Amino acid sequence: MTEQSSLLLRKQLAELNKNPVEGFSAGLIDDDDIYQWEVLIIGPPDTLFEGGFFKANLTFPHDYPLRPPKMKFITEIWHPNVAKNGDVCISILHEPGEDKYGYEKPEERWLPIHTVETIMISVISMLADPNGDSPANVDAAKEWREDPSGDFKRKVARCVRKSQEMAFD
Repeated sequence: MTEQSSLLLRKQLAELNKNPVEGFSAGLIDDDDIYQWEVLIIGPPDTLFEGGFFKANLTFPHDYPLRPPKMKFITEIWHPNVAKNGDVCISILHEPGEDKYGYEKPEERWLPIHTVETIMISVISMLADPNGDSPANVDAAKEWREDPSGDFKRKVARCVRKSQEMAFD
């Protein structure tokens, strides 16, 4: 499987380099490791994250695409679906099959048809439209629900400013 997953990831990287997708860029952290990617998400327009530059790592398992990658923001981000340590909690990155808690339908979870592009489009959509029902960051979810234009907005604005300062480090 390792050789097939490596070939698939190389193909997806080549496609993204040839036909970039608006809203993010992706590349390898180390040219010798196809399983470790760095992505840069540009905060979606007309959202609190607009103007931000958020770096994250995608770590692919060697049996990709049968199992999903893990995604972790390196840039600080305040969002209900991003844990305080940066781990992204979104349905399509959850292991395939039945949800033992019955919250997600199998078709909402990881499917081998997903690509880096579909993952990133889903994450960008998540930034614009958080899921407050299953938060990875309970404090952010509480602020987002109770006072979206108060503390939540201030914390996101601080993350956006910080991301702009760090974007070119």
